[in-house]
Amino acid sequence: MSSALTDLFPHPIVQAPMAGGPAVPPLAAAVSDAGGLGFLAAGYKTADGMYQEIKQLRGLTGRPFGVNVFMPQPESAETGAVDLYAHQLAGEPGWYETQLGDPESGRDDGYDAKLAVLLEDPVPVVSFHFGVPAREVVDALHRVGTFVLATATTTEEALAVDRSGADAVIAQGVEAGGHQGTHRDLPEQNGAGIGVLSLVAQIREAVALPIIATGGIMRGSQIAAVLAAGARAAQLGTAFLVTPESGAHDLHKQALTDPVFPRTELTRAFSGRPARGLVNRFMREHGPYAPAAYPEVHHLTAPLRKAAAKAKDAQGMALWAGQGHRMARELPAGQLVELLLAELDAARAALAAGFAAGGDAR
Repeated sequence: MSSALTDLFPHPIVQAPMAGGPAVPPLAAAVSDAGGLGFLAAGYKTADGMYQEIKQLRGLTGRPFGVNVFMPQPESAETGAVDLYAHQLAGEPGWYETQLGDPESGRDDGYDAKLAVLLEDPVPVVSFHFGVPAREVVDALHRVGTFVLATATTTEEALAVDRSGADAVIAQGVEAGGHQGTHRDLPEQNGAGIGVLSLVAQIREAVALPIIATGGIMRGSQIAAVLAAGARAAQLGTAFLVTPESGAHDLHKQALTDPVFPRTELTRAFSGRPARGLVNRFMREHGPYAPAAYPEVHHLTAPLRKAAAKAKDAQGMALWAGQGHRMARELPAGQLVELLLAELDAARAALAAGFAAGGDAR
């Protein structure tokens, strides 16, 4: 990673841009103020909504931060499958006293309008999920002084990120909570994700780009592991989900360590794209029938998820979480960064001591 980029955040900790509510300005500000890189999530927001959050964040911190943008999605060939899934969900609207959403509510998530805002009023870092921006988009962001990152879940995707001219690649392991950032959603590859340590090693051998590793990372010792594997920083989402600054619903925060939800799975139940969350009733009952149709399924189920949250029913919510969710710690975000750094230092010291002891034994 260029020294100019690393100068933005002195500590190798990036707060994941969790869309849907958790990645709010107070959380991003706290992480950036602690020396990490805080992120806002533009996904599911209007361009003006994104701008207002950027404005709020700038009022909370003078430190650098990032904004994450979803790539537009190609047309789906699953129209009939979406209709069938709506029938599968037929009992849910009555249960929550709401209606199913319109699956044709839009495919591009306001991409062009958001880019226009980010070019007119630049931010230090912009990252992209669900694909790679065109080279001209990357060049335009570079011209206004913005560093560009993009997610990859395979070596092939990392090569695409490299060709785009981006400054770094976010290597997302299958352990990660929330949506997998695959560039193409192929149903035949369900469950075929790569663990973060293996992915970092593979990408490191394939491209010269700096790597930010993400996926199930909850402790400083795990940060040490991905740095040893070749990453320059670690991106953590679930670890920050339970902080008081997080905008996640209280039920979501509580569920992470609730024994009622002991494990996670990848599911299409809520959005039509593979996403890792705590296994609940909705996932069990509907996941097997959900088609590969994003964002149609996301729009279809949005009112159900909102109504479930209002009814305080965690069994009907999308409880996104990484595999390390039971290790979540309810600390203020700044204190969590400090603790992670202390654990990172301790892990490095232990490793160095182990090498020294091995050398003495020989």
